[in-house]
Amino acid sequence: MNGASPARRAGVILSVDPDRFAEVVAAARRAGLTVTGEQEVLGSLSGTIEEDRIPALAAVDGVESVDRDRTVRLPPPDAPVQ
Repeated sequence: MNGASPARRAGVILSVDPDRFAEVVAAARRAGLTVTGEQEVLGSLSGTIEEDRIPALAAVDGVESVDRDRTVRLPPPDAPVQ
């Protein structure tokens, strides 16, 4: 083994130019994005990418924003106030 740790993948949500949706999705894939969801009407897509590739993804022409996918967990309704 060479001692290098495997690249971590991050979930991301992108806002893209809806008028060029297919073109931007293709360019995002070339930048390393594995697309997991497309919402063409909203101009949005989601996927995973290696952490160190996020700046390259954000630089793709037609990508308006890149946000990390976050999970929020709420306690059940009958849980005591925290």
